[in-house]
Amino acid sequence: MLPFRKKIVTDESMRPVAVLIDYEDWQKIEQLLEASQVLEKEEFNISKYAGVIKLTEDPLQYQQQMRDEW
Repeated sequence: MLPFRKKIVTDESMRPVAVLIDYEDWQKIEQLLEASQVLEKEEFNISKYAGVIKLTEDPLQYQQQMRDEW
């Protein structure tokens, strides 16, 4: 975890309600989050699963069969 200077704002009951950080720290956090989201999008590609499962019967017929058993 990166060391960020922060100030915790509390209400009258001393419950935390907000956190104040320097703008430069906020920009660093934004950059890290953006980079993380880009990596997640690149890593998850659903097309690599296409054709992996070989079905022996029609999926809709199987679904109807399962529902008829209820």
